[in-house]
Amino acid sequence: MNEHLLIHIVLLLAIAVAIVALSRRLHFPPVLGYIVVGIIVGPNGFGWIDKEENIELLAEFGIVFLLFAIGLEFSLAQMMSMRRQVFGLGTVQVVMTAVLVYAVGDLVGLDTNTNIVVASAFALSSTAIVIKQLTEQSEIHSRHGRSALGVLIFQDIVAIPLLILIPTLAITNASDNVLGLALGIAFLKGILVVIIMHLIGKYLLRPLFHEVASAKSQELFTLTVLTVALGAAAFTEQMGLSMTLGAFLAGMMLSETEYRHQIESDIRPFQDILLGLFFVTVGMLISLEVLQQHFLLIIGITIGIVVLKGIVLYVVARLFKKEGGVALRIALSLSQVGEFGLVLMTLAFTYNLLPLEVGNILLTSAVLSMSMAPFLVKFNGRIAKYWHKETYASSHSEIENNISESNEHLNQHVILCGFGRVGQTVSRFLTKSNKPFIALDMDIKRVREAHDAGESVYYGDAAKETILRAAFLNKAKIVIVTFSDFHASIKILKNIRHINKYIPILVRTPDDAHVNELIEAGANEVIPDTFEASIMLASHLMLMIGEPPRKVLREIRGIRKNRYHLLENFYPGEDDNPMEEHQVMKGIFHTVILSEDTFASGKTLGSLELERFDIQVEAIKRGSIRGNHPADETRLRIEDHLVLSGAPENMERVELYLTTGKI
Repeated sequence: MNEHLLIHIVLLLAIAVAIVALSRRLHFPPVLGYIVVGIIVGPNGFGWIDKEENIELLAEFGIVFLLFAIGLEFSLAQMMSMRRQVFGLGTVQVVMTAVLVYAVGDLVGLDTNTNIVVASAFALSSTAIVIKQLTEQSEIHSRHGRSALGVLIFQDIVAIPLLILIPTLAITNASDNVLGLALGIAFLKGILVVIIMHLIGKYLLRPLFHEVASAKSQELFTLTVLTVALGAAAFTEQMGLSMTLGAFLAGMMLSETEYRHQIESDIRPFQDILLGLFFVTVGMLISLEVLQQHFLLIIGITIGIVVLKGIVLYVVARLFKKEGGVALRIALSLSQVGEFGLVLMTLAFTYNLLPLEVGNILLTSAVLSMSMAPFLVKFNGRIAKYWHKETYASSHSEIENNISESNEHLNQHVILCGFGRVGQTVSRFLTKSNKPFIALDMDIKRVREAHDAGESVYYGDAAKETILRAAFLNKAKIVIVTFSDFHASIKILKNIRHINKYIPILVRTPDDAHVNELIEAGANEVIPDTFEASIMLASHLMLMIGEPPRKVLREIRGIRKNRYHLLENFYPGEDDNPMEEHQVMKGIFHTVILSEDTFASGKTLGSLELERFDIQVEAIKRGSIRGNHPADETRLRIEDHLVLSGAPENMERVELYLTTGKI
């Protein structure tokens, strides 16, 4: 190992911390921050780090974990439910984009191998940036969001043959007659690998993970995940294919198991760090000198990528009967080059399929197109509204009119935002009580099915003021927000309060991580799923052990009246990390035992002024007797057990104070 490797890695990490923190503050994707780090420290920047084989090796592991994670997120059920977008819209977009890019490359004189790589890379979009941005904007379930997701799923699928293609191109000349034979052999190998991996996944991996999980060892589980990911990568590399293909297939196999979410959680630390190194090495390939010499050309190619992909996506979406505004929003969301494109281009560099200067120009253009993506996705609605004023307005007017014309007679009704499992359950209670309601949802299939069955459900984005007005918000009695998406709930709350400051709003949330933010945004009541599940379990238990129903009901009402205060703090377990969990739990319980030498012994609770630590004394256990909520006048004794509640970060400070008197 190079003796300077450790210094190089430390330097990389230090600069990465600063740049990525700045990019997050400016709301840029971290991917772009890592690329900037590579440009700064690499041989083409300030030259602080030469191209390091060891760093490149770590970066290759980053690609492996990226593909493994993408495979984990791949869902066969989701793919089949969106098959029209995936195999229709996605197929035509990838083929048309690749053909047009290839034609342009042919015109400017790129050789066949280079052209195939570039056309394949430019046909793909950024899964990470697009899905993250659409989710944060609460657009992932909109018409353009679902279509964009379908296209991205197909692009993930088409990555499999592309990962097979790159090494094959490297071992043969594209102009030779043997290319077709070599490709045929490679794809047969690929099919064989897929079959073998499928059989391993079906008959070996699920039982293996079941056995590992039953051991209840976090270390063993994580080690098994790493072994599977890297083992699959090594297997495909030994078969003469890309190791990233093996990682992707391993992720796909495990995505259909019940251990998917735990695996995602376990690999994330490795994935994020190593993936960051991969994007740093991408930045190292970008030459500032080439950027300066060919600035106008690079800007032209960047704009050309975005415009060409945008036009293709718009035309294809229109061919699939999408409205003008929706088609334009799909085009704007997917017009960039993605992570897979960068992976293909860096693999091409590794196999000498891209000339250095040409590759630098194209890679820089691809990165610049990615830097435009967050802004194009963020403002896709405004741009579509500007370019399609009439159709955009008429489409929204049609949706609004459909809601308002059908419900003009309603007064003192309930507005349900979201008609998923929770929304439908609430609607059944309302129907049984003969209470009128309007439900708004963005899932077209669900709305159609429910509406055909006679339910008062309408397609519409509850985060839009015009939709809320069409649902006669000012005449409604109450609004219930049933989405689990925090960002969507915040947008809805702000728009409701902009129209009506006084209407009661009930909000459902998966846990209590964002309760205060939801209340500040305008919610009157916030119902966390985790707390309600705990209450129901406890109430059934109390009834089954013979407690009077009236007493159980009184206890439940008391807990809800006090906004679940009784349930906010928990005793942390060995596997809990309070510094992470307190965002959800809000606090923990901790017991401090007083000894003869303890500073607090002999003093009253009031004199200790524990409020300054934002800590509450919940109880004092003295011998076998426990007293809850002790008074300030209570004098503490040796062997007293103080039960404290509060934020985890304050517990160490207060315990130090109680034992030594030091603050």
